[in-house]
Amino acid sequence: MTGDIENKQTPNSPEEGKTRRDFLTLTASAVGAIGVGAVAIPFINSMNPAADILAQASIDVNLTEISPGTSKVVMWRGKPVFIRHRTPAEITAAQKASLRTLPDPQTDQERFSKNPAWLVVIGVCTHLGCVPNERRGLQSDGIEGGWLCACHGSVYDGSGRIVKGPAPKNLEVPPYQFINDNKVLKIG
Repeated sequence: MTGDIENKQTPNSPEEGKTRRDFLTLTASAVGAIGVGAVAIPFINSMNPAADILAQASIDVNLTEISPGTSKVVMWRGKPVFIRHRTPAEITAAQKASLRTLPDPQTDQERFSKNPAWLVVIGVCTHLGCVPNERRGLQSDGIEGGWLCACHGSVYDGSGRIVKGPAPKNLEVPPYQFINDNKVLKIG
């Protein structure tokens, strides 16, 4: 009977048992790590932006279609972007505006230093997120052109700066650049 007990698979030495234990611990740890990775990768990938959002990350606008003195509205990231090809008179008027009277003083050169002929702003009022209307031919309050948010009366000048009303800031200038010899505007 003693021979049967000795034939069971028992470690012959304490070191052999330790080696087997180490192997089992390593194997269990490796399987656990693979399991965590199998769960974590899809979870992390679910936090990436969707394909339709990535497609809107940047847009290209053909500027040859916009003649001086006219505007175009395009959608970028679900927001309207006002693009205006300004005339020399509009540029001069925007550059001569007194900064002391503006709630959010910013020069026209700071806003559109890349090419002053092109105004590019996100068309969302900084008060409550309404979309302002272009003021065509209106000069009743001494401000020619620009935009008016009819909801609460915010008035923006020809540079997209807040002139009067409850809006606290100027219309935002999105990141943009000119490509193809200033024939294409890349927003985003």
